[in-house]
Amino acid sequence: MDFIPGIESASGGLQAQRARLDVIAQNIANAQTTRGANGLPYARQVVSFESELVKRLGDGAASPALRGVRVSAVTADQRQGPTVHDPSHPDADANGFVRMPNVNMAMEMVDLISASRAYEANLAVVKAGREMAAKSLEIGR
Repeated sequence: MDFIPGIESASGGLQAQRARLDVIAQNIANAQTTRGANGLPYARQVVSFESELVKRLGDGAASPALRGVRVSAVTADQRQGPTVHDPSHPDADANGFVRMPNVNMAMEMVDLISASRAYEANLAVVKAGREMAAKSLEIGR
């Protein structure tokens, strides 16, 4: 029996947002990488989430219940990055143009703030659940 079911859901949210934060940090770190292992500019990575459903066993209805969220995939953004004119760049083509990564720093910063706020919200749920459990143990004293 799950004593406080919100903690398990929030734990999944914490893990998902941590993965999102890691991917955002990787995007920011590679914002100027014009040549990767495949010879192409870095492609921005995007995290996709999906909900986890479980069957409730106690009520006899066997209906699905939301358990939490998890990372379903990390995929590359297929949009092309900007092209800049820099003939002195080692990755410049014959005309002096360099294809840059498709990382938009403003978008990454917005995603970073959003992910950190979601992480903080899930952490607040875990802390509140822990406090509720501690208070419930004090009832019988």
